Amino acid sequence: MGFRRLSPQFKAAERYFDPDMKERISKLLERIDDLLVEPKAPALIHGDLWGGNFIDGDDGSAWLIDPAAYVGHPEADIAMTELFGGFAPRFYHAYRESGLIDEGYETRRDIYNLYHLLNHLNIFGGGYLGAVAGIVKRYT
Repeated sequence: MGFRRLSPQFKAAERYFDPDMKERISKLLERIDDLLVEPKAPALIHGDLWGGNFIDGDDGSAWLIDPAAYVGHPEADIAMTELFGGFAPRFYHAYRESGLIDEGYETRRDIYNLYHLLNHLNIFGGGYLGAVAGIVKRYT
């Protein structure tokens, strides 16, 4: 599944990559399914869950806005929350208690965030290239 999400993003960003990086990307995509795990059960996830898409209502309720919803692994949403600053520790504590995060999540987090970083590279430009290249190098 990761291949189908990442491959189009890499293709759109190919102008940023030298031949060595293109080879590393190919290797990463070849083994992406070995790096990710299937969820215990598929879940409807927000898809763009970061601090800017979380607001407090006047009554103190929490609201999630601007979803890019899809069915996937709940870890993908948690990874996204950690990409741009994160939420309060109690959020992560409660999420871990839910049982939706599998052992080894920390080793997969950057793979989940690679999609978002590639998307930012393609939309906003080269400022995200270092982060993308670092993840590709780490996993190859």
